[in-house]
Amino acid sequence: MVHLAKRYFVLAALFLLSLILYVDRAAISSAKSAIAGELALSDTSMGWVFGAFSLGYAFAQIPWGWLADRVGPRLALAIVVALWSAFTSLTGLASRASWLLLTRFLFGVAEAGAFPGSARVFYNWLPAQERGIANGILFSGALLGGGLAFPLCQWLLDTYGWRMAFYLLGIPGLVWALSWLIWFRDYPERRIVGDADAVSPIPLPQVLRSRGMAKAMGQYFIGNFTFFICISWMLPYLAEQYSLTPSQAAHFSMVPLLFGAVANWVSGFFVDLLYRSRYRSWSRRAPATLGFLLAASGVYAVILVDSPGAAVAAFAVATFGVELTISPSWAYCIDIGCKNSGSVSAAMNMAGSFGAFASANAFPWLYRLTGDSGTYFRIAAGLNALAILCWFSMRSNHSLEPAQALEKAKAAFNPPKDQFPIQNGEIRNKRHSAQLRHARATTMLDIYQ
Repeated sequence: MVHLAKRYFVLAALFLLSLILYVDRAAISSAKSAIAGELALSDTSMGWVFGAFSLGYAFAQIPWGWLADRVGPRLALAIVVALWSAFTSLTGLASRASWLLLTRFLFGVAEAGAFPGSARVFYNWLPAQERGIANGILFSGALLGGGLAFPLCQWLLDTYGWRMAFYLLGIPGLVWALSWLIWFRDYPERRIVGDADAVSPIPLPQVLRSRGMAKAMGQYFIGNFTFFICISWMLPYLAEQYSLTPSQAAHFSMVPLLFGAVANWVSGFFVDLLYRSRYRSWSRRAPATLGFLLAASGVYAVILVDSPGAAVAAFAVATFGVELTISPSWAYCIDIGCKNSGSVSAAMNMAGSFGAFASANAFPWLYRLTGDSGTYFRIAAGLNALAILCWFSMRSNHSLEPAQALEKAKAAFNPPKDQFPIQNGEIRNKRHSAQLRHARATTMLDIYQ
């Protein structure tokens, strides 16, 4: 009972981490007009500011994921939260575009470790049948944080100005980092042992080179390309397209993110429900496929409507759909990554970061090129349809029943003696040894490709 209660506290702490992370991340969108006005920055320049975060976030994913796997998520998460909180406050010191670009890039580098570190926490602390709802709760915190950021930051901007707003926003993360370092431990007293420990003895480089990993990265790129519009250009788009005041646009912009938060809980629930049923092989694929279908429909509908309420409803459908894909995506990475789940999930999240970078710059660039803001939304709808195709052919080792998976594992590690001669417990020569390693890796990769 004590162990179960502590698992809930760990999940609550990560929910809070996710909420703080997105409040800090989305603040730049609320402050766009104030910053651009004071520093004389164009929309193109602000696109690079939004994109600088995404680049830093992308490039630092795998190093942070590797660190979480090697030193443990306790120390790794304490470091990343303290660093991003510091760079949040330092954003308030910007006096020219170069400083703003640097701080947002480093802010992205620091935030990059949050979700890979959380994935490693889930692998250490939770059995496979509970990771769907855990990921849903984690990422719902992100959406609630993003939603709360708009009215909260607007109030801070109106009350204290944009510089003081960023100074203040750095404080909660520093408190969280210190508390986490003091309280959390990398493993529970009774360690979790799952099927994946028996069926995935695959080296990290081979997992990263697999077709399943490539598809996971591709669909996550598309999901982030669609979602990032909601925390970068959606607010200014609504304000300019429908002549809204900053306060009106901020309140409208909350709605899609709140829908996204609900979607994470719904998706996580169904991921775990399907995992425990006879439809286990669809526990990751079904929610993700439905999500991208809704995302494609919603993002295309944005160009068909002619009122702010309808536009927000379309954004809400798109965001709900994209967020349905998050829990299965991260559960999939934990399935195939196992003890390397921090690094594997980081690789997927890196691809998503490039999608966010592309989104931040594609929206203003396509508008300048075509004179039509709808071009971005048409492209995003097409990409979401492509992501559906990715998921139809993705399966993880947890898609198999444990007995099936273990049989494949035994086949990989107990080859016929006449094929790989063994003498005194050793493979007779280096050629046979290399062939055996290749056969093992190929067989194990086939489990989730």
